[in-house]
Formats: sequence, structure tokens, C-alpha cells
Amino acid sequence: MNSKMILPLIAYLIFVFGVAFYAYRKRQGGSFISEYYIGGRSMSGFVLAMTTAATYVGASSFIGGPGAAYKYGLGWVLLAMIQVPAVLLSLGALGKKFALLARKHNSVTINDMLLARYQNKFVVWIAGLALLLSFFAMMTVQFIGAGRLLETTLSIPYQTAVMIFAVTVGLYTFIGGFRAVVLTDTIQGLVMMVGTIILLGGVIYAAGGVENAMNTLEAINPQLTTPHGIDERPLDLTFMASFWVLVCFGLVGLPHIAVRSMAYKDSQALHKAMIIGTIVIAILMFGMHLSGVLGRAVVPDLKVPDQVIPTLMVQVLPPVVAGIFLAAPMAAIMSSIDSMLIQSSSTLIKDLYLAIKPNAINNEKKIKLFSTITTLTFTVFLMFAALNPPDMLIWLNLLSLGGLEATFLWVIVLGLYWEKANASGAICSMLSGLACYVVMTIFKISVLGFHAIVPSLIVGFIAFMVGNNFSKKCH
Repeated sequence: MNSKMILPLIAYLIFVFGVAFYAYRKRQGGSFISEYYIGGRSMSGFVLAMTTAATYVGASSFIGGPGAAYKYGLGWVLLAMIQVPAVLLSLGALGKKFALLARKHNSVTINDMLLARYQNKFVVWIAGLALLLSFFAMMTVQFIGAGRLLETTLSIPYQTAVMIFAVTVGLYTFIGGFRAVVLTDTIQGLVMMVGTIILLGGVIYAAGGVENAMNTLEAINPQLTTPHGIDERPLDLTFMASFWVLVCFGLVGLPHIAVRSMAYKDSQALHKAMIIGTIVIAILMFGMHLSGVLGRAVVPDLKVPDQVIPTLMVQVLPPVVAGIFLAAPMAAIMSSIDSMLIQSSSTLIKDLYLAIKPNAINNEKKIKLFSTITTLTFTVFLMFAALNPPDMLIWLNLLSLGGLEATFLWVIVLGLYWEKANASGAICSMLSGLACYVVMTIFKISVLGFHAIVPSLIVGFIAFMVGNNFSKKCH
């Protein structure tokens, strides 16, 4: 283990715990539920931009995405840039309407919003179950990414790396709650940007310049430098369209990103966040994926593509610098996992437990205890789920993203913008969209070459219309 690398990382983690403790002290004066789950609705524009971007950019973008670019070539960089409008689209589509409704109904979770809009507990129960299942898969991806990162850079066993990460993220999330999450996301977003730029510069230098790197890639496989990618995974029209739906348009339906629209301070903060967040996403997506491709000219024979970024950090940066910027991908992973842990805890405690025992809300000590136990229990289960990882994270992450989008997209969008949307339409859409996605994924069913998310969203939309009209006719 390289002490020059690990000491800066330890210092960074101590700093993160300091922020969590500050957030813990800060929330003592307010309502536990409002503070722990949405930070008292106090986010500024810069903080909102950084936390939304950092929440979206996780292990898939810092480990899995560059790993795919390493394997499939420059075309994957172009594909990754589809994600640039993600913050602009999600905050723009939900922003003001979501915030107004949340304040009107005093909502602190996505399921609070669904209950207030549709006035039906079945909608909340279906949403809660789908959210927990999909989040578990997405959080497992983050744990695997952290394990790969620490294993490669610090030369420690993968299982030990996963346990170190689990202890760190579990503790600081339950100590600080949502306020700690968004504050650390802001710091982590800055670390990610600086780390990305420095790593890309180091990779280009190690490869002998961009032109030399391209020549090396051409020698390995001429298809690596074409927009269409390699024969194993050609980037054709159907794949590009599917990817756009999955990682850009569909993000409006991601609950852990949507909940950010409840927690900002004012309209000015929202407008700033949309601009800043888009710039941040553009830098991170371009820098990390290009590093992955050019990294193949530096380390051409990796057996596990997901190890490309941690391997490059060790090879192209001085140990102390690598240690400092080891915090960048760690920051990306932590900023995604903490948001999902908070969302999962809020689903179990606020949406499900308090729905069964509404009087328990008056017992704040009990709610605090249950929230803590829930967060730590999730962390333990995730640690065990991550112990046997696949070679490429990107497919597992896209799988779980699609499950959330198939369930939530139309329920959120139509609920906000269509006054006639009702609970029957919402339930039909959630059940049919998720069922279609699961069946198509399990049995590897393809419709005209599109990813399962495209037909699943079409089925979910049609089911919403049919269910909505059927309910109106019955009344």
C-alpha cells in the first residue's frame, strides 16, 4: 500500500466527516424529518447545481463509462455527451411546479408528492417497492465501483475495499442526513471537475500527445477511432436513440434527482443551477470518457475495463497527486450512494412506516432511531451484494436506471402537467411499464433493436391513457 496515496485520501474522508458533523449540529434546531430528508429547503443555485450533477455522476460515469469507452472506442465519448442536458432537462421540467406543490402539501419525499397528487395509497406502495428494488441495484453498482477503485489504486483486496467504503459512506450519511449529502456533493463536484481535468492532461502526456494516442489506437483496432464503434457493440441509430431515452430524457423520472426540485431556496437558485449543472456535466462526461479511450494507448491490455481509471491514476500521476485526486472518483461514487441511501430510508420510514402508523410522527426519538437503523442496514446488505462483481458496471447501472424510469416517468410528468391524470392511470402505467421492462430484460426480448426502456415507456404511456379513461367512464 502506497502511503503517499492513502494519506491524502484519509485527510479527505476526515474532512467529509467534519461536514457531516456540521450538518448534524445544524439540523438540531428544526424538524428531524424536514431537515434529515430535504435539508430544510435551503439550497442555493450553486449547491443545487453541484448536488444534482454529483448525484447523477456516479460509479457508472467515473468507472463504468470510461471502462466502456476503453473497450468500445471514441464513439462512446460521443454517446456519453448525450447526457450533457441531463440537469437542464430534469430541473427545467420539474423545477418550479415540483417546488410549489411540495411546499403546498409540505412534501419531503417523492412519494409524498405522489400521494398529494393522486390521493391513492396504492400509488405510494407500488412506487415505494419499485424504488427500493431499483435503488438496491443502483447502490450495488456504486459499491462495486468503489471497491474496484480502492482495490486497484491502494493494492488492497477487493472485499476489504468494499468494507472500507461501506463503513465510510454509511456513517457519514446517517450522521448528517440530506444537508450533509448536498454540502459534501458540492465539495465533491468541485473535486470531480479538477480531478477530471488533471487526469485527462496526465493521460494525454503519458500517451505522447493526442496524435500519438490516436495512432496507437488505430494500431490496436482501427474501429476504436470511428464514431460507430467496434463490431462487438456498434453504435447504430437504435442504440443511440435508446441511450438518449435512458440517460437523458428518462432522467426526469429518477426520484433521487427529482427530490432536489423540492429543496432549493428560490427561483433564482433554480435558474443558476440549470446553467452551472449543465457545464459541470459537460466537463465530467467529456473528460472522463476521453480519458478512458486514450487510456487504452497507455495501458492496452487490461482484462477488466472498469479498472482503467484507477490504473491510469496510479500510472500517469505522481503518488501524492494521485492520492489527492483519488478523491475525485470516490467523490462521484459517494455523492450518488448517499443520495440513494437517504431516499431509500425516507421511502421505508416516511412513506411506508408512517403510512401504517401515522401517530409515530410525534415520537421523534423513535423516527431518528429507525432512520439510523434503516440506513445502516441498507449499507450492510449492499456490502454483501457487492462482493461478487461483474466485469463491466455500465450494463448493471443502465438496467436499474431503466427500472426506475419505466415506473416513475409518466406518473411524475403527467401528474405535474395534466390535470385530468388520475390514480387509475398512474397505477396502470407503473405496473405495466415496470412489468414490461422486467420481462423484456429477463428474456432478452428486443423490439426493432431498441433497448427495453423504449417499448416499456411506450407501454407505460398507453397504459396510463387507458387506465385514466377507464376510471373516468366508471365514474
